[in-house]
Amino acid sequence: MSDKTILVIGTYDTKDDELGFLASVIRDQGGQVVTMDVSVLGDPSKPADFSKHDVAGEGGSTIEAAIATGDENHAMQIMAKGASLLAARLYTQGKFDGMIVLGGTMGTDLALDVAAALPLGVPKYIVSTVSFSPLIPAERLAADTQMILWAGGLYGLNSVCKASLSQAAGAVLGAARAVQKPDADKPLIGMMSLGTSALKYVIPLKPALEARGYEVAVFHATGMGGRAFESLAAQGAFACVFDFCTQELGNHVNGSNISAGVDRLSNAGIFGTPQIVAPGCYDLVDIVGWQPIPAKWEDHPKHEHNRLLTSIVLNGAERKLVAEAHCEQLAKAKGPVAVLLPEHGLGEWDREGADLHNKEGLAQFLNDFEAAMPTNVDVQRIACHINDAAFADKALEVFDAWRADGIVEG
Repeated sequence: MSDKTILVIGTYDTKDDELGFLASVIRDQGGQVVTMDVSVLGDPSKPADFSKHDVAGEGGSTIEAAIATGDENHAMQIMAKGASLLAARLYTQGKFDGMIVLGGTMGTDLALDVAAALPLGVPKYIVSTVSFSPLIPAERLAADTQMILWAGGLYGLNSVCKASLSQAAGAVLGAARAVQKPDADKPLIGMMSLGTSALKYVIPLKPALEARGYEVAVFHATGMGGRAFESLAAQGAFACVFDFCTQELGNHVNGSNISAGVDRLSNAGIFGTPQIVAPGCYDLVDIVGWQPIPAKWEDHPKHEHNRLLTSIVLNGAERKLVAEAHCEQLAKAKGPVAVLLPEHGLGEWDREGADLHNKEGLAQFLNDFEAAMPTNVDVQRIACHINDAAFADKALEVFDAWRADGIVEG
């Protein structure tokens, strides 16, 4: 087993012992360590491989300027910028194989930026006192960020926090040794969906796209799936996207905590990636099932999917907001956009005869969607349901035409 090098980042003026322990466990397991100090005021017990001055300088500033702000938030944003740029450069130069950052809210804020600066497949571990917390917005999470809750980690070492830190050290080193990075030689298609009980287009589309020489990554539209999708779309990871379940945008517009962030349905377009879009499951908003139902939803039909998730059925006015939000995001696109609007339904539960069938409501939604459609979008109505073979065939027709015209690579 070849040794791997882990970049260990933290504020060495306040967490010297904890960071030193983390590094020692990595070394004891046969790994190597490169250290980066993101302190502002104090100094480590021994020099870091990359000092706080190196970090601030990488971001075009100085420690003196950070101190002069007189505000710890602004100072740490200077360090976050420098740490992100420095980590990205060091990784490009082959200086490390995985990254781990230790911190409370300040360190976590910085860690999220550093993780976002590194490509998919680089192990990114954040050991934080606020891991999994609602303090962390979805849009700050890189696609493959790993978080470990740092128990007992406020002041100094103890047996409780050592248990967390030692596991974290083993996790990042093990990940660096085991990771299989994405195949850069095969163009990647990004696709959004729910499970096949709701949306079935994945079944014909995935093998058809693979037969054309593409790799297909399907993301689960439950907030974090959309977040990972958007994170990769922002990096230009996809040759084309098949974004056929945009329910997370409806979640966000209607105030649900199950959100993929404010930028859902925007990053592929902003990057210029070709997009084929359909508003799958537009009529539902998911909310946290174990929390009390907000008063605004009390008179709405609802379905308890499990103990974690409850789905609310939207009314006409709420669906119109969803349609307008789609068009607002798609208007930002710099690349080609095709919107497919199946006239017979957009989820298995809204078929004729199914519980959520609402012919008039669907017709009004499609009309509202077209009325707000930006001029940069090619919209096509299809006389089928989203789960019919005709829908998948139309999506492939658009895709193949773009391939023939050189719009989509591969």
